[in-house]
Amino acid sequence: MQEDAGEEKIVAVAVAVAVPAKSDENLFSFDSPLGPIHVRSNSTHITAVEFRKQHAERTQPNTPLEQQCLSELQEFFSGKRNEFTFPFEQAGTEFQKRVWDELTRIPFGKTISYHELAVRLGDAKCIRAAGTANGRNNLAIVVPCHRVIGSDGSLTGYAGGLEKKEWLLRLEGSLPGMNQTSLF
Repeated sequence: MQEDAGEEKIVAVAVAVAVPAKSDENLFSFDSPLGPIHVRSNSTHITAVEFRKQHAERTQPNTPLEQQCLSELQEFFSGKRNEFTFPFEQAGTEFQKRVWDELTRIPFGKTISYHELAVRLGDAKCIRAAGTANGRNNLAIVVPCHRVIGSDGSLTGYAGGLEKKEWLLRLEGSLPGMNQTSLF
């Protein structure tokens, strides 16, 4: 289906699959305004932030890194933080890593289209691949895949569910069609 701007409408869909923590990974969960969130880490990085329906066995951070991640995510949810400083990484192909790196360049309070994401990657024709990589992001919120929307402003595909995407964009003040007033 072609959109007015001549680009294809992309719907990125990711299926959340409960994966047990690797032996060298830590896993804990916490309550958020969007429900339980699981956080995975290794000894040096946060490796996943995922929406889940139930809590993990451990519901408290055990390491300084996990505590920093929890604190920063809670600050984000309370509107006191718009970027993250803890170290994070996720496994993926070189192309996926390029997409995820580009996602981290979308400022808080802004959105871009899948087409613009592909253009930023250097090839407007990679729009489908960029959408697929976007949907495979394991670091929800931290690598802000929720900031990518349809070129018509529609909220398209989000592994956590469109209601969570809408909530996050509303928190950031970037929900398409939001009536944003100016002082000038």
